[in-house]
Amino acid sequence: MLLSDPTTLAACALAVILVGMAKGGFSGLGALGTPVAALALPPSTAAAILLPILIVQDVVSVWSFRHSWDRWIVAWMLPGAFIGVGLGWAMAALINEQALMAVLGAITLLFGLYRLWVERGGRIVAPSEAPGWVGALFGVLTGFTSQVAHAGGPPFQMYVTPRRLPHLAYAGTNSILFAAINWIKVPSYVLLGAFTHEVLVSAALLVPLAIGTTIVAVRVVRVLRPERFYTIIYLLMVLLGGKLIVDAVI
Repeated sequence: MLLSDPTTLAACALAVILVGMAKGGFSGLGALGTPVAALALPPSTAAAILLPILIVQDVVSVWSFRHSWDRWIVAWMLPGAFIGVGLGWAMAALINEQALMAVLGAITLLFGLYRLWVERGGRIVAPSEAPGWVGALFGVLTGFTSQVAHAGGPPFQMYVTPRRLPHLAYAGTNSILFAAINWIKVPSYVLLGAFTHEVLVSAALLVPLAIGTTIVAVRVVRVLRPERFYTIIYLLMVLLGGKLIVDAVI
């Protein structure tokens, strides 16, 4: 069994905790899930184990934030995400995943630093008014990176965080959008034969940890002050970007 090795079990458990925190509202951390699990497993196997877990976590996060999400953002980003998932599947054999993660990491790092700078000292920054078609383009990037490595969080953050939604609406929008994207990805994983018996058994064993982590993260997000929430998101972006760059280079 895949999880019989202690190193593999520890890597997968840490990956599940990271994606659980992302599902609970700390968007972007989920991009570390596949790279962490891939420390002990082939990347394709790591991604396959995580997808059923993500779908279970989606149930918790969508239920928790079902009354707090921005329908306008989801309506613009989801069609683009559908296209992005398709592109990721069609180009699977051509994609240099390390190079993609390095570029994604660099952009995420720089964006996080930029937002921390412009909002330093509690400065009030006018919310972004980027039009919906820009959201559709970011939706394509979100779907593409999500299909390749469950790493759709950074493109989502780059479009949505500058809009300065109430923090619960931000978390809810993240939950609804990625719940839909994860179901869109299922057929491609089935066609690629990724859901083997070992993969599904391993995912099932990790489900209790996945649910528990998501519930804890949701509760933490609910009690955070809005301004502190966004500072944490930007700091996570900086750390995430740096980690993706390091993983791609080493």
